Amino acid sequence: MFLRTLLQSPTIQISFDHKNDWLYAEWIGDQNLESVQEGCLQMLDYMKAERCHKVLNDNSLVTSMWSDAAEWGGRTWFPAMMEAGLEYFAWVYSPNIFSRLSTDLTIQHTTRPVVLTFDNIDTAKAWLKQM
Repeated sequence: MFLRTLLQSPTIQISFDHKNDWLYAEWIGDQNLESVQEGCLQMLDYMKAERCHKVLNDNSLVTSMWSDAAEWGGRTWFPAMMEAGLEYFAWVYSPNIFSRLSTDLTIQHTTRPVVLTFDNIDTAKAWLKQM
């Protein structure tokens, strides 16, 4: 990957992948309502700045449930991302079952853009490249 790091924090690293023209968000460790909202709003800002239409959202390193942010993510953040130009969102599940449930709950509150979940990053990248 040809990544340029845009943000590095204890809970998220956001990069821009020049080769594939997408935002790459790698979430790290325990998440809660505050960390999810903060990270998501940063993603929104960087997506606008980079003028990209795809996101590779990697929860592989997430270690906790964050379901208190699910409804906000689905009903508020995803529509804002779509308004900013988001078309395709590849979401890599965490191995943590409670984080996976939080992801599924967020998607239940989401109608658009196109969001697909994956068990590994390689499959997610392959799908996103085809879009």
